[in-house]
Amino acid sequence: MYISSARVNPTDVAASQVSEISEVSAIAVGSPGSENPVPAHPRAAIAPNVLALGSVSLVTDISSEMITAVLPMYVIFTLGLSPLQFGELNGLYFGITALVRLAGGHAADRWQRRKLVAGSGYALSALCKLGLLTAGSSVSALGVVIAADRTGKGLRTGPRDALISLSSTPETLGRSFGVHRALDTVGAFLGPVVAFGLLLANPERYDTVFVASFGIAAFGVVMLAVLVRDRTEAVDRANPVSVGAVLRLLLLPRFRRVCVAALLLGVVALSDSFVYLLLQQRLDISAEYFPLLPLGTTASYLLLAVPFGQLADRVGRIRVFVGGYAALLCAYLMLFGPVGGVVLLLPTLVLHGVFYAATDGVLMAAVGPMVPAHLRASGMALIQTGQSVVLLASSVLFGAAWDRWGLHTAIAVAVVSLAAAILAALWILPLAKESNT
Repeated sequence: MYISSARVNPTDVAASQVSEISEVSAIAVGSPGSENPVPAHPRAAIAPNVLALGSVSLVTDISSEMITAVLPMYVIFTLGLSPLQFGELNGLYFGITALVRLAGGHAADRWQRRKLVAGSGYALSALCKLGLLTAGSSVSALGVVIAADRTGKGLRTGPRDALISLSSTPETLGRSFGVHRALDTVGAFLGPVVAFGLLLANPERYDTVFVASFGIAAFGVVMLAVLVRDRTEAVDRANPVSVGAVLRLLLLPRFRRVCVAALLLGVVALSDSFVYLLLQQRLDISAEYFPLLPLGTTASYLLLAVPFGQLADRVGRIRVFVGGYAALLCAYLMLFGPVGGVVLLLPTLVLHGVFYAATDGVLMAAVGPMVPAHLRASGMALIQTGQSVVLLASSVLFGAAWDRWGLHTAIAVAVVSLAAAILAALWILPLAKESNT
C-alpha cells in the first residue's frame, strides 16, 4: 500500500483526514491504572489510545515502507532474482506472519498484556533493519532477516488491533480503524519518499536506507512505551483463554463465514509488489523511479481511509469490505486492458488505494464485535493468520504463472479468479448491516 501524486502534501492530507480528532478533549479519560476509557458519546469519536496507536504506526510505517519500497528493485535488479524467486521471497514476507500471529494474539489475551506483546513485535522488527546490513547479497540471509521482521509484524498486529477495538465504542469502530489506518498510511506515504531521497543522494547505497530505517523504527518503540495504555478485560473463569477457546471461535456462524470469504478473496489477490512490477513492465518505468510507485496507492488510501470507515459504520462493514475487492478487480482490468501512460497509471493506483481503504481496517472493525472481548486479540489474529497464509500462496502462484505463461496470461487468470471469488463471497457473507448494540 503506497504511491502518489507529487503535489500531495502528506501532512496537510493527514490533518484534513483526522480533523475531527480535535474532539479528543471531550473524551472521558480515566486514571493511568484504570482500563482504557472509551468515548463518552458517539461524537467524541476517537479515543486517545487509538490516536496514540496511530502515531506509533505512522512512525513505524515510515521505517518499514522505506524497506518495502526498495526491496523489489534490490532483489530483482541488484541480486538478479527471477519473478518466481521474488514471488517466493515476497510470499515469505507475508506468509511468515502466519506462524506467529496466533501465538501473539493468544499470549496477549492469556496474559492480558496486549501492549507488552505488541511492543515486543515492534522492537524485533526494528532490530531486523540492522540485520539487512549483515545479509549483504545473500538471498538466504535476506530470507532469514525478512522472516524475523515478519515475526515481529505478526506479534504486534493482533494485540494492536484488539487495543483499537477495545478502546472504541461499537458505533465508531469503523471510524476508529479508519483514523488509525490514515495515520498509518501517512507513514506509508513518507517511507518511499525518504528512501527515494536517500538513494538519490547516495546512489545504490542501500545501507543508508537500512540504517535510517532502524533509527526511525526505534523511535516508534519509544513512542509505544510512553503514549499507549494497555487495556485489560475480565476473563471468564468458566471459559479461560486457551487454544481450544480460540479455535472454537470458528464455530460462531458469522465469524466463520467472514473468515472463509476473506481467505477466498485473499488467495486470488496479488501482492502490492506485483502490482507495481506490472506497472513498471507495462509503462517501462525507470528503476530509480520505481520506489515512488507505491505513493499513488498511499495517497488514495490516505484520503479515503476515514471516509470509508465512516461509510462502513453507516451502511455495513461487510458490504464495504466486498466493495473494496470490486475496486481491486477494476484495477486488474486496467492492467489487463489496452490503455497505457497516465491513463493506466493513475486510475490503477487510485483503485488500489480504494481497495485498501475499504478492506484493511474495515475487516477488523467488522470482526471485532463478533468475538468476546477477552479473546479479541486472538480472534483478530486468527483471521489475520489465514490471510497471511493465502497471501503466501497467492504470491508464489502468480510468480509461477508469470514465469510459465507470460505476463498477459497471468493477469487474465488473476482477473477471472478474483471475479469468481467476489461472486462466491457475496453468497457466503452476512451482508446485513451490523448492529451497534
